[in-house]
Amino acid sequence: MSTSTPASATAYRGGARAWVGRLAPPALVLLLACLPLLDLRLPGVLPGPTYTPGTLHLLALAMVMAALALSYHLLLGVAGLLSFGHALYFGLGAYLLGIVMSELELGLVPSVLVVLVAGVVISLLLGAVSLRVTGIPFAMVTLAFAQAGSVLVRRDPGRVTGGEEGLRLPTEQVPDALVGVADTRNLYWLALAALVLAFLLVSWVQGSRAGHVAAAVRENELRVRVLGMRPFLVKLAIFVAASVIAVGMGMVHLLLNSGAVPHIVSAELTISLLLMVVIGGVGSRWGAVAGAVLYVLLNQRLTVLAQATWVHDLPAPLRIPLSEPMFVLGTLFVLVVLFLPGGLAGTVARVRRWRGTAGPGGSTEGADRLEDVDDEQQVATAGGARR
Repeated sequence: MSTSTPASATAYRGGARAWVGRLAPPALVLLLACLPLLDLRLPGVLPGPTYTPGTLHLLALAMVMAALALSYHLLLGVAGLLSFGHALYFGLGAYLLGIVMSELELGLVPSVLVVLVAGVVISLLLGAVSLRVTGIPFAMVTLAFAQAGSVLVRRDPGRVTGGEEGLRLPTEQVPDALVGVADTRNLYWLALAALVLAFLLVSWVQGSRAGHVAAAVRENELRVRVLGMRPFLVKLAIFVAASVIAVGMGMVHLLLNSGAVPHIVSAELTISLLLMVVIGGVGSRWGAVAGAVLYVLLNQRLTVLAQATWVHDLPAPLRIPLSEPMFVLGTLFVLVVLFLPGGLAGTVARVRRWRGTAGPGGSTEGADRLEDVDDEQQVATAGGARR
């Protein structure tokens, strides 16, 4: 009797935590959906109450970047593909949607379908070329494609991208509910829906057989080849899926900002995505979302901080770093790599594992066994995908 009671209590707590884990995501989405209807204030984090257009625009931008970071998570966290050109597909979605609507005079929905098809075709072609190499050469090839796209956008040889001034959203082809500051609430809900859809798609891809094989390829491509599978096709499928999600987020970004600028095609944006994923935790979907939201909010608040009067009155050794948001974010990235190698998600997982599996005397033998089981299941799943 004395031994069964603690066991049943442990099972009850485990079941309760499982239910909380299932209910937390829908509850969080519901809370986010209600934010435009609430008067919540977070001084120092948000620029104003949650119902104001400025705050809603910032939160919507954070959601778009979180969805974009999820697509980059597919490349880096799942397939182990370090890309320096992922922003190309984000910019492709934004610019191509604006061009199709203005040049072909199509409505929003038909234009979105055209852009998605174009995104699949272009990512399939560029991915087939890029994946002929691996590692750093792959990163350099993707960077070359992105730089070519950036040059085309800035030079504007066809007089359709707007060059350095950017592309204006053809509002005459967009429903009135998605145009104007007064409709920022609707754009916020659109960004939230896009984030939820991106999370579901990434979860589906990562949990599919292709996702398991891609994870196995990331760990040991030679072993996957020995099992008779074709890593190239799997990596290409992951590449196309990530690129198409990025294209979709680019279209939402165009609507949110009523236009597109050359920065969204630059390699600098891809580096920012890498920072988001690393800060959140490579390999974690929730980590990618958290890292992106933290990055966007920090970038906005640090930009405001850099323009504060009291910062300009500081001595040069303090004023210069605080006046450069990218310097502060870069320092944060270095600190995370040095002291939190698993990012935010890895740190939370280690704390939960330590609290949940440490036995008398702080033993973590149970956690080590769980990790071994996960490794064995991953290999078995990769082998089963072939069958």
